[in-house]
Amino acid sequence: MQNAVRRIYIMSDIIVKTSKKKEIVNITNLVNSEIAKENISSGVCVLFAKHTTVSLTIADLDPGTDLDILDAFDAIIPKLKYRHPHDPSHVGDHILSALAGCCLTIPITGGICDLGTWQNIVLVELNGPRIREISIKLVKSD
Repeated sequence: MQNAVRRIYIMSDIIVKTSKKKEIVNITNLVNSEIAKENISSGVCVLFAKHTTVSLTIADLDPGTDLDILDAFDAIIPKLKYRHPHDPSHVGDHILSALAGCCLTIPITGGICDLGTWQNIVLVELNGPRIREISIKLVKSD
């Protein structure tokens, strides 16, 4: 018989206020603070952005990399005649959010997100400035 792993699920929200139309916001410290607050040393962190014009990803944030990512995102979206009923001008933002994704799953080791040396958890604002809500679920496995 395998040893049973005791799991505890904790759910909360992180609020991020963006300040620009398009920007990348490093939320690694916010996420790690939530993990520390719950005293979780090992487990999994699941993040979910509750918006359709924002995405979550892992990125290197050397100086200028955030702007390179935003420029590349802009280059991906074709300038078409979109049919979005309430505001066709931001259909590209919806498309980028769908392509980049709104959810991340990250292991927790030693009480923090187990990220590589250059990795950061980032929110990609595509239609700001706005107040963004990110659902965080922590699964404790120690």
